[in-house]
Amino acid sequence: MGKVLLDVSMSLDGCVAGPDVGEDAPMGTGGERLHDWMFNGPSRSPASDVDAQMVRALNASAGAVMMGRRTFDVGVGPWGDTPFRAPCFVVTHRPMGDIVKAGGTFAFVPGIGDALERARDAAGARDILVMGADLAGRLLDARLLDEVHVHLVPVLLGDGVRISGLAELERIGLALSPYVTHLHYRVAR
Repeated sequence: MGKVLLDVSMSLDGCVAGPDVGEDAPMGTGGERLHDWMFNGPSRSPASDVDAQMVRALNASAGAVMMGRRTFDVGVGPWGDTPFRAPCFVVTHRPMGDIVKAGGTFAFVPGIGDALERARDAAGARDILVMGADLAGRLLDARLLDEVHVHLVPVLLGDGVRISGLAELERIGLALSPYVTHLHYRVAR
């Protein structure tokens, strides 16, 4: 069985998205800078080999995705498909019919337990990737996350979305690039 994994880019002041997240600004004001390292470094220079390796490893490990409804609502437009080529389970109090895309299906599930069970079945030996600060905090509090990968971006957003959850973390990996510091943690049980 794979891990339940939160993989998130974060500003130096602890924000995983800027303020004013919405359909017009899915990462909030200024938040898109948190993902520059994944696609292009600052000033549109190529991503580093370390960064490219991190992205390849994440894509290869994705067996399923769990996300909150808000993450789905603001992300589905820009994504145009599933964010990873894997089935996505949207935890929501407003279920609806499945949405089938080329990369996978968005299934709307009323509870974390049900979503996690379905994601585990779909992922098999691969990882379940968690998207959304609220869902990540709830999974941390419930001790359902196995690992947290933080890509620490040298930018200060001043305000924005933070993950609120209580957990002790044990560092299991560290990699540096010119654009971001990659920190990998195991969630202590």
